[in-house]
This record gives sequence, structure tokens and C-alpha cells, in this order.
Amino acid sequence: MAKKYQNFINGRWCDAIDGETFENRNPADRDDLIGIFPKSNKKDVDEAVKAAREAFKEWRLVPAPQRGQIMKKIGDLMVQRKEQIAREMTREMGKVFTETMGDTQEGIDTAYYADGESRRFFAPSVPSELPNKVAMTTRQPMGVAGVICPWNFPMAIPTWKIFPALTCGNAVVFKPASDVPATGTALVEILLDGGVPPKAINLVHGTGSTVGSPLVEHPDVDVISFTGSSVVGRKIAEACGRDLKRISLELGGKNGQIVMDDANLELAIDGALWGAFGTTGQRCTATSRLIVQEDVHDQFVDMLLERTKKLKLGYGNNEGVDVGPVINEGQRKIIHNYVQIGQKEGARMLCGGQYATDGDLAKGYFYKPTIFTDVTSEMCIAQEEIFGPVVVVIKVKSFDEAISVLNDTAYGLSSSVYTNDVNRAFRAMRDIEAGITYINGPTIGAEAHLPFGGVKDTGNGHREGGWTAYEIFSEWKTLYVDFSGKLQRAQIDNQ
Repeated sequence: MAKKYQNFINGRWCDAIDGETFENRNPADRDDLIGIFPKSNKKDVDEAVKAAREAFKEWRLVPAPQRGQIMKKIGDLMVQRKEQIAREMTREMGKVFTETMGDTQEGIDTAYYADGESRRFFAPSVPSELPNKVAMTTRQPMGVAGVICPWNFPMAIPTWKIFPALTCGNAVVFKPASDVPATGTALVEILLDGGVPPKAINLVHGTGSTVGSPLVEHPDVDVISFTGSSVVGRKIAEACGRDLKRISLELGGKNGQIVMDDANLELAIDGALWGAFGTTGQRCTATSRLIVQEDVHDQFVDMLLERTKKLKLGYGNNEGVDVGPVINEGQRKIIHNYVQIGQKEGARMLCGGQYATDGDLAKGYFYKPTIFTDVTSEMCIAQEEIFGPVVVVIKVKSFDEAISVLNDTAYGLSSSVYTNDVNRAFRAMRDIEAGITYINGPTIGAEAHLPFGGVKDTGNGHREGGWTAYEIFSEWKTLYVDFSGKLQRAQIDNQ
């Protein structure tokens, strides 16, 4: 009998109001039924928002350092349950165990950072222009935060959003991706065990159309934080714009790694493999373009091909597995369609380009790591986000051309340059159009205490991670205290 999961709304575990459900299965083994989950709708969202609004009245009055202590306890609980969380996350999402351990560790780091940040809600006080008057600022919670998360980082990304939102004093309605609802449930259980008031965290399972849209459009939700595709992000931005609702969008990427002729090629290959095929390429920061100077292009490609062919596909909880499945059959079809487009465009496919169906791989949604060469920047496979284990190699003549090619996409999330020339490195840091730039490192590997996000179609300017996440979930308030005992008029010409 499959485990039956529930929503958590208004301080209690409950089924969807209409009683509908959906299945969640292991992407490495379709026969492995993880659980049955409530398929919620607007009615459930309404109840969750109502409960969060009620909880906010008291939660906002809890001193921020006390809220931070709860985050500290949550981090401790995550440490205790780390391996259990990671094993189940691999079963549910597919990426290998070492990566889900890292995913969980990022949540732990974010919890401990939230504890520290709760004592650093700095807000400046400045001199007033008038005598016997004090001018200062403070930061206050906003109300109800709607949190909509993707499936590729089922623990890390929700913590990026929920921990700052709660630490700032907001109540939360959380919609995890319908491909990873069990990990979302595990997180909410930890939040409750850590001491978050039951009505301050509400969990609503379901799809984007039945839960996500009603949450975005709800008049009593004050801020929306969304991670997902740029297409969906635009629709959410339009809906929030009509209500002048604050929104934080972390969207797609088409990240490039530049390899110059003076680079350490072994190091660059390590970075390319991890960036392109880690998490089976299912990262917004995945290295989907390798931009290689012509003098080292052929050698680099030979090294990359040799290493890629040695990667082992399989169930991520098994020893020795390098690459897990993609998340579902729909995504696998999308990936394969892009591969076919690349071939029609004239790119040369060196390996992969097929479903992996040998032995136990036939039970899951596996796709062979794929490399394209003879790619030009205008090709579809060099412009659009594929979100799978596919990487394209673009040959360039010079450093200036490499920067130009890297910038030649609608996205601007992460970037990477391998070079031993310090001048090139600093020019790259200045000239690359991206929110993140690595020198001699892959395009992936965000640290929890630093801002995360991008430019152009990658988002709307907000940054998750670090101190900047707390700016998303708090409002500035300016305060004046006049102890002069008389009317003093600011911004009046007293000369």
C-alpha cells in the first residue's frame, strides 16, 4: 500500500477539499510508487492563505532574534535527518546521493545563516535636517508570502525562500513542485518540529494551474517568490503587476563556460563535466555552452568526449553512479526534441542523443549525456534552455569573441572563464552580462551566504541567497521623532 500524504493547512494535516489525488513515482524506476498526494485547488489555497493571514498577526510580533533561534533549531534537525532526507530526495527527484546530500546541506547552511541574519536587520539612522528631531528607519514583515518552487533542488530552493520569509516575520503558503512533493512535506515537518507556529507555515500540494495560479492571484498574498521557467515567470509577473504585488523571479539560464588557450585543460574538463552533466543538466546554472578558443578546441573536445563516455548512468542511491534520470517522460521528450533540432541545424553530435534503456535503465527516464560540436551561436541549441544532459561546444578565435558569444543569449544567470591571464579574468568579470561569474570554476556551485540571480530574461532583479533575500520579504519604514515641542516643517524654505 502506497503512503498517503496530506496538505498542511490551518495547523492540521488534511486532504484536498475536493478529495482529488495524484501519484508520485521514482524517475529511476516507474514501478516505485513513492506516495499518493492531494491534488488541491483554489479552495485549499483560500484556506491556507486565510490561516497564514491569521498567524501573521502574532508571528510578526515575535522578536526577530527569537525567530532566528527557531531557524537554528531547524538547522540542527536537518543535520540529524540529513542522510534520510537525501536518500528520499534521490528516490523522488533522481539526482545522485552526493548531490542530494549537498542540496540538504545548502538548506542547513541557509538555516544557520538565517539565525545570524535575525540579529542583523540593519536599518540606518541618519541626522535630521531639523533640531531636536530624530530620523531613522526600520524593516518590517510584509504579511503572507506565497512560495512556488521547482523540482530540481527540492530542499535548497524552498529554504532559500521560506527561511528568510519566516525570519522576517511573514507567514508562508508553500507550493512545492508536483514532481517532488515528498521532500516538500519533509521540510514542513522539520519546520513544525523546529517551533514554527503551525498556522504560519501552510503546505498546499498540486499543479501550477490549480494551486500556483490561485496563490499568485490571491488578494491577501503580499509577496510571491517563484523559481522556474522564464515563460511562466512572465505570466506570474503580469498577474502580480495588476495588483502591484511584490514578486521575486529566479528564472532560466543558458550558461557559458569559456576556455582560453592558456587554461588548465584538466581543470576546465572537470568543470565542464560537473557543470554540464551534474544533476543530469537539470540546473538553471548548468553549463550548456562551452566556448573554446580554437588553439585548444580539438584537444579539449577529445578530452571531454573521453571523460563523458565513462560516466555511469543509474539510480542515484546506488554506489558508483554519476548521472541519474531526468525528472519525467515529458522532460525527456523535450530534451530529445532539442537534440533532433540540433542535428537538423547542422551541428555534429559526438555522443549521446538517445534514451538510455539498457537493463534497469529501461525502468526510468534516462537520457545519454550528449555533446554537440560545430555549433554556431545563432543555433537554437545554443540559444534556448534545454534543461537536460546536453552541452554544445562553440569554437572562437579570440577572447573578445568568446565574451561576445557568451553574452549572445536572452539569459544572464551564470558564467565561467578558464584562464591563467589575470587581465583576461578581470575583463571577464567586468564585461560578462550575468549575475554570477566564476574564474577557473564551473558555472554551478552557489554559496548560501551570497546573492544568487541574474540579468535579462533570468529574472526581475531580485537576488536570493545571502542578505539580499531578506530585502525581498521585508518593507522599509521611515520613522521621525520630534522632541522640540514645536511645529517644525521639513522641506520648507527657511532661509
